Amino acid sequence: MAGAGSDALPKVPRLVVLTGADGFIGRAVQAHWARSGRPFRAVVRRRGSPVPLSRGQLPTDDLATATEGELDRLVAGADAIVHLAGRAHVMRESAADPVAAYRAANVETTVRLARAAVRAGVGRFVLASSIKVNGEQSVAGRAFGPADPPAPADAYAVSKLEAERALAALAAGTPLAPIVLRLPLVYGPGVGGNFLALLDAVARRRVLPLAAVRARRSLLYVGNLAQAVDAALDAVPAPSGVHCLADAVPVALPDLVRALAAALGVPARLVPVPVPLLRLAGFVTGRGAALRRLTTALEVDSSRFREATGWTPAVTLDAGLADTARWWRRRHAL
Repeated sequence: MAGAGSDALPKVPRLVVLTGADGFIGRAVQAHWARSGRPFRAVVRRRGSPVPLSRGQLPTDDLATATEGELDRLVAGADAIVHLAGRAHVMRESAADPVAAYRAANVETTVRLARAAVRAGVGRFVLASSIKVNGEQSVAGRAFGPADPPAPADAYAVSKLEAERALAALAAGTPLAPIVLRLPLVYGPGVGGNFLALLDAVARRRVLPLAAVRARRSLLYVGNLAQAVDAALDAVPAPSGVHCLADAVPVALPDLVRALAAALGVPARLVPVPVPLLRLAGFVTGRGAALRRLTTALEVDSSRFREATGWTPAVTLDAGLADTARWWRRRHAL
């Protein structure tokens, strides 16, 4: 019989299955584990693709429709699963039925993978969720935390909440520890979407009418996230439940622009436009949702995860933006 002391020692998983391994976050986690030596099986959706797979990558069909046999093979021998795959938030929706598309990609895949994990006796299931489950706007001075009542405002956030609840229900009464990480905007080398658009605008010295924005928003550097995933996998006992993650300090948009400009070595070209006028312009141009997010607070409290795992975001905003700027310059051969 093992002594009490052995239970206090960190148990590093022998093998971790990583879904969504070819996405922005997945590539960063793969690179982090390749450096640290953690054994992993990277699951990618490249079946039939002419693009050669990297070592350790395993192609698969859509996880929502893969057979149980294929799912069992994906998780065979694994001690943990890190589930990043899913349908990301879409700004310009093209699906005929967005609710169904999000549920298939975000809920059904989680359910089916969790069932396979239970069948295989997997110990931990880390699910990448979204802070949008908490809502679109935090109250100034009061950050979102895992104990706050969910308030998802769109089909994407609803699907993430449903995935969280389905995972918890499937894991109940089994050895599987469900660990949910609600993430804010994640940035770093390889970032896309609105952050890349802002990075491009700053790098090209465009005038940005954002100097009057005061609301602060939490971000998460992808390297800090990779280390948080390690903490979720290694902490004893397993940090089951819902956690919110973010870098140490939220940032107001004008300060983010100035920090990006400093990292890129260009001037920050900011002009003050009253926030109500910005929002009106967004409404007129069809970008109301994007402007609303830019001008409202969304702060995240990571204290529960820090207390459960000992994780702290080691990379500062300035250092993370410097890394992102180096990637941008390489991408544009500057």
